[in-house]
Amino acid sequence: MSPNPINARRMLLASLSLSCTAAFAQNPRISDDVVRIGVLTDLTGLYSDFSGKGSVEAVRMAVEDFGGTVAGKKIDVVYADHQNKADVASSKAREWFDQGHVDMITDLVGSSPSLAVVEIGRQKQRVVMVTGAYSSRLTNDACSPYTVHYQIDTVALASTPKLLVKRGGDSWFFITADSAFGKAMEKDATAVIVGNKGKVLGSAKHPFNASDFSSFMLQAQASGAKMIALADAGGDMINAVKAANEFGVTRSGKQSVVAMAFLLTDVHSLGLPLAQNLYTIEGFYWDANAETRKFSERFFKRMNKMPTAIQAAGYSATLTYLKAVKATGTDDSAIVMKQMKSAPVNDIYAHNGTIREDGRLLKDLYLVQVKTPAESKKPWDYYNIRATVPAADAFQPLSSSTCPMITKTSASR
Repeated sequence: MSPNPINARRMLLASLSLSCTAAFAQNPRISDDVVRIGVLTDLTGLYSDFSGKGSVEAVRMAVEDFGGTVAGKKIDVVYADHQNKADVASSKAREWFDQGHVDMITDLVGSSPSLAVVEIGRQKQRVVMVTGAYSSRLTNDACSPYTVHYQIDTVALASTPKLLVKRGGDSWFFITADSAFGKAMEKDATAVIVGNKGKVLGSAKHPFNASDFSSFMLQAQASGAKMIALADAGGDMINAVKAANEFGVTRSGKQSVVAMAFLLTDVHSLGLPLAQNLYTIEGFYWDANAETRKFSERFFKRMNKMPTAIQAAGYSATLTYLKAVKATGTDDSAIVMKQMKSAPVNDIYAHNGTIREDGRLLKDLYLVQVKTPAESKKPWDYYNIRATVPAADAFQPLSSSTCPMITKTSASR
C-alpha cells in the first residue's frame, strides 16, 4: 500500500521544523544583528563627577579595545541621564529594552535608580551590570538572575570601620544620606562595628544633595564619638568633610572623620589639605600598577582626569559581557549570564575575579589612605595603598545572603 502523499508531506515539514529548531538551539544568534549596551548614569547631578560622561567614555574604550564587533556583529553604545530618580531610570530602561533593543544596561550610579532598573531587568529578562551603586540589597533581597553587582557594596565598604574598631576607634556617630544607599551603608557598617565590640552612639539623617551640614556636624561633635562616619557620597560627602574642617573636628585630635564612600575625584575636589589622612576602601586605583597606569593615561587624554573605580568598573564589566557574548555566540541573557558566572575576570579592574551565583563580583580591594600634600609627588598622586583586602574578607559570605535564588546547599559552600 503506497503512503498517503499528504501525510508524507506533513511528516517532512515536521522533520524540517525540528531540524531547524535543533540547529537554532545549537547555534544561537545575536538578536537584531547588533549588540547594544546602554549606559544609564548621572550626567549632570551630584554623582556626575565620578560617573557620568567618564562612565560613558570608559564603556566606549572597552568596545574599542574589543574591536568594535562581537560574533561578527556591530557593538553599539547608547547613554542617558537618569537624573538620580528611580522613576526616570525605570522608564528609560523599559524604553531601551522594549523599543531600543538594548541588550545590557550598566553604570546605574545611585542605589535607588539601580534597584529600580534591576527589577525592570528581571521582568524583561535582560542583563543589568551595576557598576555605580553600592547597596548590598542588589545581591540580597533584590537579587536577580540577570544582575551582576560589579562595584563595591556597602558590606565591603564596612571593611574600613572593622579595621578602625580594632585600632581603638570603638565609638561611632553616623551622618547619613536619607537614601537607599545611605541607609544600607549605616546598617551594614553598624553590624560590623557592633560585631567587633564597638558602639554606635547615634546618627543624623540629611536630605539628598544637602548644602548645609552644620547641624549634623554639631550633633556628631556633641555625641563624643571617636569616629564620625559619613554614609553619603559625591557632593554630600564633600560638603560634610568641609563642615568637619570648619568646625575644627579634624583638628581637635579627639574625633576622626571616616568617609565611607570616597572616590578619587572627591579627593581632587576637596584638595589634599582637606582630604589628607582620610581612610577608605577602593576597588581600583589608577597608579596601582603598570597596567592600571596605561589604561588611566589613555582615559586622561579623553577626559582630562584620572578614572574612578566606578568608571574602571564600567570598562571591565563591558569587556566581561562582550567576552561572554563572543564565547557563546549569542546575546541571549540566560546563556550570557551562565557564561559570565563560569569564567574568571582578569583585566585592569580585577585579578582572578569571579561572579558568584547571586551576581556578586568577588575581587580583592584596597585599603587606602589619602596622602598629605608633602607626600604627593605628581598630579593625581593621592593614595597610599595600605593593604590589600582579600575578596573573602571584604564581601558578605553566601551563607549570609538573603537572595531568594540561593539554595541552602549552595549557601553552605
